[in-house]
Amino acid sequence: MITILIFVPSYFPGYLYGGVARSVVNTTKWLGEEFEFLIVTLDRDIGTNEPYSQIRTGEWIKVGKAHVKYLEPDQLTIKYIYNLVRSTQYNLIHLNSFFDSIFTIKILLLKIIGLIQPEKILLSPRGEFGYGSFKLKYIKKRIYIEISNMLGFYKNIQWHASSDLEAHDISSVLRIPPNMIKIALDLPDNGFKLEQTVQRRDEKLKVIYLARFTREKNLDGALRILQSVSTPMDFDIFGIQEDHNYWQECLALAKELPHYIHVEYHGPLQPERVHSVLSNYDLLFLPSHGENYGHVIAEALSVGTRVLISTLTPWSKLEHSGLGWSIQLDNIDGFAEILNTLGSTPLAERLGTRPFVQRAALQRFLDSKSLEHNRKLFSKIDSQ
Repeated sequence: MITILIFVPSYFPGYLYGGVARSVVNTTKWLGEEFEFLIVTLDRDIGTNEPYSQIRTGEWIKVGKAHVKYLEPDQLTIKYIYNLVRSTQYNLIHLNSFFDSIFTIKILLLKIIGLIQPEKILLSPRGEFGYGSFKLKYIKKRIYIEISNMLGFYKNIQWHASSDLEAHDISSVLRIPPNMIKIALDLPDNGFKLEQTVQRRDEKLKVIYLARFTREKNLDGALRILQSVSTPMDFDIFGIQEDHNYWQECLALAKELPHYIHVEYHGPLQPERVHSVLSNYDLLFLPSHGENYGHVIAEALSVGTRVLISTLTPWSKLEHSGLGWSIQLDNIDGFAEILNTLGSTPLAERLGTRPFVQRAALQRFLDSKSLEHNRKLFSKIDSQ
């Protein structure tokens, strides 16, 4: 059996790292019986100082279909990682960030100075080169790219993109030939089950925003779009306040909304509550500047909640399948029109679409091509 040694800055039970951890855990759920997954991660969530409770650190423990080693911050030295890699039997190393200083840069530094000689390294940037992400701290990132290229950090690396769009971003930013990039769509959660349609009496449109509060996720853009909406609605916001100044900007925009749009912030949402909360809403509204996959989109659809998103995600042709709408970000009137139309649609009709959305989503999730592409990603990685 092929053994994959995965390095990811945060993993479950943490949830503040967003979709990256979800992508890794979903991969282990789908392919954990075909490959052996060894995951190295931090013993606490990103941005927090408290370690997970009741988790043993520094040793391999069984988590789902993988074995995970949780490391304390003082174990994140290049010497410790060197000894960990040298003492672990594996066939390939999988890195889940280009700019990650916790693991990726240390692993690649050990490689270029010859202290470790992995046969294969797979690197998944996880959307870091999309326009919305890459423009943040652009100069610092560009300097690092040029220096790391001169040092040969990324020589003989196999690249993974989650979509054609991400492959184009990687190729453009890093000047990598397209044939060096393997495309495999991130896998959805394979453990969800179709639930009964939620019963509601309140006719008012219920819309949810669920994402990290960063400019890339575009909460400010969502609030600006709502200024052009004429239908009453509840707009509930769930997420983590990563940038205090940005959050204050969003609060100011929320105060400018028409009186008939009720905005409420509910804080971060624990993973085990995501499906049940999403099922209470008519629509997930996420006009982000880009999504590598967009796990919250898949989670919304899995419980029958349609989505209104930008065109900068892998979720295309939603209108054709009845799963929602993808609109160009500069088309504010287009977003507003969808929201107004939904607001004037009778509640019974809105609820009636949910079983169909669930069935159509399940059919899309079980696309055998996506699973096969991920399988080949780990079993056939060509040295460049």
